[in-house]
Amino acid sequence: MNVEAKNIFLLFFITAVTGAIGIMFAKAPTPMVIAITAGMVLAVASFFNTELALYILIISMLLGPQFEVGGAELVPGRGRSGVTLRFDDFLLVIIGLSWFFKTAINKELGLFPGTRLNRAIGYYFAACLVSTLIGYMYGRVRGLTGIFFVLKYFEYFIVFFMAVSQIKEKRQIERFLAAMLIVCFIVTLVAIYQIPAGGRVSAPFEGEQGEPNTLGGYLVLMMSIVLGLLLTYGSKKMKVALGVLLFFIVIALGATLSRSSWVSLVPMTLALIYFSRKRGIILFSLAFVIAVAPLVLPNNIKQRALFTFTQPAEQGQIAIGKTRIDTSTSARLASWQMVLGADFIKHPIFGFGITGYRFLDAQYPRVLAETGLIGLFLFFYLLYAIYKAAREGYAQTTDPLFKGFLLGYLAGFWAMIAHGIGANTFIIVRIMEPFWFLTAIVIMIPSVHSENATERTA
Repeated sequence: MNVEAKNIFLLFFITAVTGAIGIMFAKAPTPMVIAITAGMVLAVASFFNTELALYILIISMLLGPQFEVGGAELVPGRGRSGVTLRFDDFLLVIIGLSWFFKTAINKELGLFPGTRLNRAIGYYFAACLVSTLIGYMYGRVRGLTGIFFVLKYFEYFIVFFMAVSQIKEKRQIERFLAAMLIVCFIVTLVAIYQIPAGGRVSAPFEGEQGEPNTLGGYLVLMMSIVLGLLLTYGSKKMKVALGVLLFFIVIALGATLSRSSWVSLVPMTLALIYFSRKRGIILFSLAFVIAVAPLVLPNNIKQRALFTFTQPAEQGQIAIGKTRIDTSTSARLASWQMVLGADFIKHPIFGFGITGYRFLDAQYPRVLAETGLIGLFLFFYLLYAIYKAAREGYAQTTDPLFKGFLLGYLAGFWAMIAHGIGANTFIIVRIMEPFWFLTAIVIMIPSVHSENATERTA
């Protein structure tokens, strides 16, 4: 086929596809037409400009709506059977496919760029998949729910690899961090707007009930980044902007009434003290906060903090000596006891499979129950690989931006470890998508830093 014939064939193909789409659009409902058109525009934009697509994804991480698929009926002993999908799930499919085609055409990009986390990610994902397939074969995992959940876990890694493939220079990191901080500011405004209505605040578009603990975990993670930058990086104007954001985060975090999130502030602070050279400033600020907090904290926050030990007697409370623990904390303690003391032994190697066990609102017993000892070991191996990369990057870099960011990331990492004791932190979409995007920045800082150093010496 000569060049002219190829052009004629291409023109004919485009005309046929356009005509087919036109016929389909003429019969389709208007919302569907708008959604398909927006998806096609985004797919084309993602193909030609992946960085733009990542900005859209950053916005949708916390500002995108969510809905239930497959119903939300309760399965006895297992919680809800439905799968929650969010707007960014669809964005990831569109952006991911565009990225796939782009890497297929340009072999140099690579579908999964080589990083020091690839092995740990691959091992843990394989453990989740194998345990779920085994659970499905033996009837412990019902339908395709477990597979959907495993694919949702894979979404986080897609976010990581896409960000890694795109980050090439310091300016990009500055822009990505600025976008994430702006989104965080908007989220805090939405949360503060909910305060007069009473009750606990949650992230935007989470429905009537919301998930205050999810918002709390996200705010602690972003607070860590803000504090790291405040201690190390920026002009006076930037520090003022970061200080204002920190103030709004503190208000929103208090309004979540999330005790797991408040507890995670302790390891976050300890990590800042341990890694930062400005320990004096941190200790002085901490002493000031401890002294002033009882005078300025609203009564509902004080009552929530004491609720663990002051809840009136109810069925399901665990007693430690003469002290009764509230029902929520007791349920988490009971889940740890149930997994470690009884159910874990039934399937110790590969576990029950993802969603094959009853609902647990605690990360570590859930990983053990669902993926067994192998999955738990590989999960900790993945966490260790992330921590090691962040710690080494922090020790090696001299750039104020990178130093501040990595300091905040390390503090946020330990905060998330603590948050996972009382929540499914490492599988919560609104926490993990930002976390893995930030992790991509952590992984790319050494190469970006070395390239900048090479340019300066050239």
